[in-house]
Amino acid sequence: MTPFGAKVRELREKQKITLKEMAEALSVSSAYLSALEHGKRGTPTWYMVQRIITYFNVIWDEAEELQRLAELSNPKITIDTGGLTPRATELTNMLATKINGLSEESLEHLIHQLRVVSSRDNI
Repeated sequence: MTPFGAKVRELREKQKITLKEMAEALSVSSAYLSALEHGKRGTPTWYMVQRIITYFNVIWDEAEELQRLAELSNPKITIDTGGLTPRATELTNMLATKINGLSEESLEHLIHQLRVVSSRDNI
């Protein structure tokens, strides 16, 4: 499941909305919406994110969070390290081979560390 999919499911469950009801309201198939929630579809389009925001009637911070999560929810990301340093390629390959064995706690730690060093390096 993607971060965006998890948030959409949380909103659906909080409002007691079935997948079928939401799919009908958005004029998409239940299969598409299910695939979007489970990360079997790529990042949703800006238009679809806006439709979902409108459907749930969320505003301000929650709407921005949904947009941010959508941007971070591509389940089939490709990282091209051509032209980068050997350490960048090493990091990318280590992550690719080890990510499926990492605990939620370890993933959270790595995300935090990446945010810290990104801020330090002004990116």
